[in-house]
Amino acid sequence: MMSSATPNRLAEETSPYLLQHADNPVDWYPWGEAALCRSRSEDKPILLSIGYSACHWCHVMAHESFEDPAIAAIMNAHFVNVKVDREERPDIDRIYQTAHHLLTQRGGGWPLTLFLTPDQVPFFAGTYFPKSAHYGLPGFPELLQRLAEIYRERRDDIDQQNAELLGMLAQLGNRALAETPLNAMAIDRARAELSRHYDPTWGGFEAAPKFPHTASLTRLLRHWSSARLDGRDDEQALGMALHTLERMAEGGIFDHLGGGFARYSVDERWMIPHFEKMLYDNGPLLALYAQAHAATGRTDFRTVAEETAAWVMREMQAPEGGYYSSLDADSEGEEGRFYAWTRETVRDTVGEAGYPLFAARYGLDGPANFEGRWHLVGARPLAEAAAAAGFDEAAATARLTAAREHLFALRETRIRPGLDDKILTAWNALMIRGMAIAARHLNRPGYAQSAERALSFIREVLWRDGRLLATCKDGHAHLPAYLDDYAFLIDALLELLQLRWRSDEADFARTLADTLLAHFEDGEHGGFYFTADDHENLIQRPKPMADEAMPSGYGVATRALIRLGHLLGEPRYLEAADRALAAASGAIDQAPSAHCSLLDALEEQLNPTSLVILRGPSEALAPWLARSLTPFAPSRLAFAIPADADDLPAALADKPSGTTPRAYYCHGAHCAPVIDRLESLNAALREDEPAADDAAKPT
Repeated sequence: MMSSATPNRLAEETSPYLLQHADNPVDWYPWGEAALCRSRSEDKPILLSIGYSACHWCHVMAHESFEDPAIAAIMNAHFVNVKVDREERPDIDRIYQTAHHLLTQRGGGWPLTLFLTPDQVPFFAGTYFPKSAHYGLPGFPELLQRLAEIYRERRDDIDQQNAELLGMLAQLGNRALAETPLNAMAIDRARAELSRHYDPTWGGFEAAPKFPHTASLTRLLRHWSSARLDGRDDEQALGMALHTLERMAEGGIFDHLGGGFARYSVDERWMIPHFEKMLYDNGPLLALYAQAHAATGRTDFRTVAEETAAWVMREMQAPEGGYYSSLDADSEGEEGRFYAWTRETVRDTVGEAGYPLFAARYGLDGPANFEGRWHLVGARPLAEAAAAAGFDEAAATARLTAAREHLFALRETRIRPGLDDKILTAWNALMIRGMAIAARHLNRPGYAQSAERALSFIREVLWRDGRLLATCKDGHAHLPAYLDDYAFLIDALLELLQLRWRSDEADFARTLADTLLAHFEDGEHGGFYFTADDHENLIQRPKPMADEAMPSGYGVATRALIRLGHLLGEPRYLEAADRALAAASGAIDQAPSAHCSLLDALEEQLNPTSLVILRGPSEALAPWLARSLTPFAPSRLAFAIPADADDLPAALADKPSGTTPRAYYCHGAHCAPVIDRLESLNAALREDEPAADDAAKPT
């Protein structure tokens, strides 16, 4: 039995999650040939444990079981024990989450606990197991003994089950096509499905626990926008998106002192979060709130976006430029301890005079909502709280701002939640995109500078020998990148290029797209695999089409190729996007609202992307670009390419510059005559925009 004082093999890893287990008495291996070879040579099953550093229940299972020498002795005697960080190895996590669902017919999660034969096929799966029987679950030591016995005595049954499981996994990668080609009906069906699943009281699309589902909210905003362009009125789509964004911002899932969103809410009202903050949520949410502000003019959405961006730049951006991955749910061994308050502490901090107002606004005048303490929520609207405390709104706003600043300063003296400081390419790309969109819609150039620093880090550290790497920790970049890394980064580059043109970044986007097609496209059936053609062999090569907590890399890649194809005049990209949509037609037809990112791509295939190319002296292009990027127009791209830009692709070099600005306005492959006056550009754009009195009104 290993001593808890002796680090195990995980001590040589870079993942903060794996390093958290380096002193366990368990003889842990990282995923790799050493563990797989030992399993084969000793004919021992693999105990595969998958989690991530900010995961509360991962910590619980580690403290209960993996730190217990007696339980570790059982694990070490009967299994080859393998730890995987699902954020570094989403390929492994994706495969075994699917296998868990097939074996148990239940949703998965983390920690994910599987028992594999030496050929990597799981014969038993679960998530969290307690130390002793509890929650209707067996105790972990008893489970270990029973599964070791089953592996020794029932190999024929295991082999039969594994063959069936492999067959089902293979079928998932070869979905049948829809009977008819995709058309706008799929988009309308998704809209109807979202309406059926919508919670009209609290927003969102399901009962507790509630997740942000940013791809669904983005689809609703796009659906509303496209309906207006077609002369249709779909205020309900807008209302579902805005109401959900409003309820999330008022709920406890949003950090009212420090900005940023937690991963999900444990209740239907968005009030009490699972407290970890993930970069991959906050990038898309930053973009959404900035877009919602652009669509409506609402200042509350602007405020949420600005506070989220401020949190990211303050706490989540490394000095070298990249963005860190997450903040833990726990501090000092307790979930939410960093964020919860007592009434006495708040009263002492904000003062007796300001306390009634603060308590009314943030829920301290009601019962404790988190383990005998208070987690701040938007319990009453500002106007109502101000009236209850006897203030006008302006005075109440000033007092609440000062109170939050004092409480934030006090909170900063507490022991902080753990920081997972690895830098993931895909998650960074989501935040680069969010910062670029927020910079554009909120006129905050500092956000663009933050995004540029992160992009520089990726290009300098995570781009090597013509390929992306997936992760970096303490300057050590490794692991071959996945589909999401390439797709999200191309998408982010297209957003940054709309803020300011860089020919080298446009060329980088082209190189990423070429690499994606060369190594990730299914050349026979169309669409994109999650792993490259030269990735290590696993029991499945998934082709994930549906959105999950993050938007589907398959869907984002499809839309990005459509956009890049029109920008660069590259038919290969458009043809690959057509093949991808055709390959996904059966999946979309079966569950349209589960594939919102792909529907965004379908919408831009059916109604080709509007493209504004501006040429001329750089200092004269600013008002032309500002007009082209407003109002909220999610299917329009605009690029201001200065006269001195070099190394332009042919499609852009064919749109020459002059001594004064000129605009080339195109829909797909069709371009209008050259426009040389800003008034004429304004008139052309207005023909493709809703009437001014049809805009969403600020509230």
